[in-house]
Amino acid sequence: MEYDKSVINRLKRIEGQIKGVLGMMEQGKDCRDIVTQLSASRTAIDRTMGVIVSTNLEECVRKNIENGEDTDYLVKEAVELLIKSR
Repeated sequence: MEYDKSVINRLKRIEGQIKGVLGMMEQGKDCRDIVTQLSASRTAIDRTMGVIVSTNLEECVRKNIENGEDTDYLVKEAVELLIKSR
């Protein structure tokens, strides 16, 4: 699977968020502010995983339909993958 440039950009933004959190920690910022930023980073990671899984699922379903193959198991796999990631 090729990863869209937008997904890579998302991860770069998350990387920036994490670096920002490290900077906040080094500056001795308040715990609440750090946890808020970490929570935002986690949400961004979760959304990025969702985009990756859904894009891959769409691609796999199309291929299976073109080949006349079943797609039910693909959806189940994708859901299980997302559940495991939590």
